[in-house]
Amino acid sequence: MEPVAAPDQKDAIVLYPDMPTPRGKSEQWSHMRVTIGANRNDNLAVRNVVRPTITPYLPDPAKATGAAVIVAPGGAFVSLSMESEGSDVARWLADHGVTAFVLKYRLNETPRDDGGFLKMMGERFADAAKGDPAEEVKEPRATQDALKALDIVRARAGAFHVDPARVGMIGFSAGAMTALNAALEGPDGQRPAFIGYVYGPMASVAVPADAPPMFAAIAMDDGLFAKQGFGIVEAWRQMGRPVELHAYERGDHGFGAGRPGTTTTGVLPQFLAWMDMHGLLAAPTAQ
Repeated sequence: MEPVAAPDQKDAIVLYPDMPTPRGKSEQWSHMRVTIGANRNDNLAVRNVVRPTITPYLPDPAKATGAAVIVAPGGAFVSLSMESEGSDVARWLADHGVTAFVLKYRLNETPRDDGGFLKMMGERFADAAKGDPAEEVKEPRATQDALKALDIVRARAGAFHVDPARVGMIGFSAGAMTALNAALEGPDGQRPAFIGYVYGPMASVAVPADAPPMFAAIAMDDGLFAKQGFGIVEAWRQMGRPVELHAYERGDHGFGAGRPGTTTTGVLPQFLAWMDMHGLLAAPTAQ
């Protein structure tokens, strides 16, 4: 883990422009080399976020479909994997005609020193690997930030050339939990129109009758959640809501846009094909 200067965020849209930065607080950026099971990620990460943002990745106008996806990185609610589960995913979507936004959401506060942070993060992943995630592994402000991001994208749909009825989310691990909570807790008209739920907890949840369509993906050797079965998918199905599951033989936890040498490399193409099946990629009608 190596501390680095914050990257250029000139294109980022601040979710709450009038919210003052807490005195004496600042976010911390690091170059992290993380091993989770079989996955080794060389990544740019941020923690102790104080000014949540979305950063747009816009498609070539000739390719634009009018659909938009907010990308929520994971990191156990203590950090955010801003490349492998953020910008890499957003660029891929934009290259395929989907307007994408990387969400930098608020997190649980962590120790400022790297050693203390790594100890906290390790303990959190170790606890998750023992069974269901601990009840305290959550961050309500992340859900608030996701819903605010959806509001902003829809309010500026004209400027982004997107259809406000086709704004969804895809999240990874804690980001998947954030997308899920936005879908379950968001008021009518504010929740995502669809969600991609990639290696999030698989235990059953209470599903509202009007829950949005879900695309779920997990590796069967996921060290955190694979032993939970597919309760969340079954809960969606029992409520008669659209749901698709991709359970890859290998890939472990944290494969992001796909781990080379495994079928997890199909996750983004399959998510896009699923969106297409739902009519989400139809180019907007000329005005």
